[in-house]
Amino acid sequence: MKYSILASLLVLSLNASAAQQSLDLPSCNIKAQRELVGETGGKITDPRQAHISVRANILSADIGTTRKARKITQTQADQMIERVAAIRRETDEFVQQQGFLSAAENASFDREFDSIALKLCKSDNPIK
Repeated sequence: MKYSILASLLVLSLNASAAQQSLDLPSCNIKAQRELVGETGGKITDPRQAHISVRANILSADIGTTRKARKITQTQADQMIERVAAIRRETDEFVQQQGFLSAAENASFDREFDSIALKLCKSDNPIK
């Protein structure tokens, strides 16, 4: 009887500590995210567009992970995903109109991605 109570307490404490662990999200490492290099091909014709595409993919996955861990609400996740999708659309439109994504536009989109990442990482994970 004592052993079953001890075993139950051990399982509960392990579950509680696992639930309290922070998520290790790639988006939280801002420096590494800014240095990402994407590959061109298909609809992606510009290297800066490829960079934005890779960041958008990683950030979208991290938003999903954070939502599954119940660290953000569904409404917050939907808003973040919509903003990421809008940035991707704007990037594609700039490349289609101009033939490239300017450094200034790339920097602006990177700052927006950084802002979204900050919201994901601020409570749980330190920003690197």
